[in-house]
Amino acid sequence: MAGASTGELAAQSTGLKFGTGGEGGGFVVYAGAFVDAVKWANPSVGIKPVPTRGSVENVPMLQEGKLDIGLVFGEVAQQLFNSKQGPPTQLKVICTVYASPGMFVVRADSRYRTIEDLKGRPVVWNSKEGALALQARYVLDALGLDPDKDFEPIYTDRMTDGPAMLMEGRASALWGSGNRWPGFIKVASDPRGARFITPDKDQIDRIVHKHSFMRRIAIPPGRYPGQSDALLTVGSWSYVLARPFLDDSVGYALAAALHKVEKAGSLFGGQLAESTVKNTLVSLPRLDALQGGAELYYREIGAIR
Repeated sequence: MAGASTGELAAQSTGLKFGTGGEGGGFVVYAGAFVDAVKWANPSVGIKPVPTRGSVENVPMLQEGKLDIGLVFGEVAQQLFNSKQGPPTQLKVICTVYASPGMFVVRADSRYRTIEDLKGRPVVWNSKEGALALQARYVLDALGLDPDKDFEPIYTDRMTDGPAMLMEGRASALWGSGNRWPGFIKVASDPRGARFITPDKDQIDRIVHKHSFMRRIAIPPGRYPGQSDALLTVGSWSYVLARPFLDDSVGYALAAALHKVEKAGSLFGGQLAESTVKNTLVSLPRLDALQGGAELYYREIGAIR
C-alpha cells in the first residue's frame, strides 16, 4: 500500500499522541502494552503516550485534534456514537481494548453480599464525571436505583483513593471495572481479603434488556487474588478511538501491527488478548464507526467482505 509508508513516516517523525488514563486505572496498564506491541510489530510507527484523566479528558482532546488516538470507555463511546442530541461523533474506532466487567468490591470481613445490602451505605464511585461512575449509573438505572439517592456517594479525584478508603473502613464498597482492574487487585491483595458483589441473574437480564450495548461477562476464577469462583456480571467494550480525519494510512498501519500481535499469541502480558479483529468488528458501536484505514486493512485480509 503506497500511502501506508507515507503515514508511517509521518507517525514516526511526530509520534502519534496517545491519550491514556489516570494512575490506578486499567487504561494505563493497557496503554503501556499497546505502545510496546505496536513498536514490536512495526517500529516505523511512533506513539507518544499522553497521561490524562481517561475518557473524560481523552474525548474532548480527540475531538479538538490535540490527541491522535485515545482510550475511551464503552459507555462513553456509546453516548458518542449513538447520541440522542445531534449527529454521531466523527471519532473512529481503531480497535477494541477489552470488555470491562463492572462490579462492587467489599472487604471479606464485611456483612455485604448483595447490591441491596449496600443501599444507604458509603460507596466509592470514583470520579463523578468519569467513565466508571457512568457505567455504574447505567447498571443501577436498569435496577431502579440511583447512585446518589440510594447510596451514600463518595466521589474521588484519583482512582488510587478508592481502594485506600475501603481498606481503611471509610467506605463500605468500591465500584470498579476492567481487565484485572488495579483497584480490585489492591483490595484483594490485602490480608483481610475481598468479596466481589455482582448483579444476580435476574438483575443481569434486566440490565442487558434495558441497555442493549451491555453484555453478560464471565470473569474466570483466579483473575483476582483469592477469587476462587467465576463471577458473572455485565459490562461493555472499551476502545482505542482516533481523532477525526486521522490519515487512513496511519489507521491501516496500526490495524496491521495489532493483527500481527494477535497472530503471535499471548504477548505483552496478555493485555492485548481481546484487541482482536473479530472482537473489534463484533463490538462496533455503529456499522460506520471503524476508522477508514483499519477498514481497508480488514478488507484486505478478508475480515470484511
